[in-house]
Amino acid sequence: MIEHVYTVSGMSCGHCAQSVTEEITALPGVAEVDVDVPAGRVTVRAEAALVEDDVRAAVAGAGFTFEGAVDLVP
Repeated sequence: MIEHVYTVSGMSCGHCAQSVTEEITALPGVAEVDVDVPAGRVTVRAEAALVEDDVRAAVAGAGFTFEGAVDLVP
């Protein structure tokens, strides 16, 4: 399982989190999505690497702005 973390702006409530979760979960290979609304972070666990443009499109489809991937320092 590969973990991806993204920054998403414009989210303010649980409904926002649900919309983003639904859109990203529809991407092939996505197993789990965790949205931290106050931090503006979305953690995605997938079977393989995701194409960033696909995630960007999913976030836009939910009505929010994809800011980019978060670099996690080990």
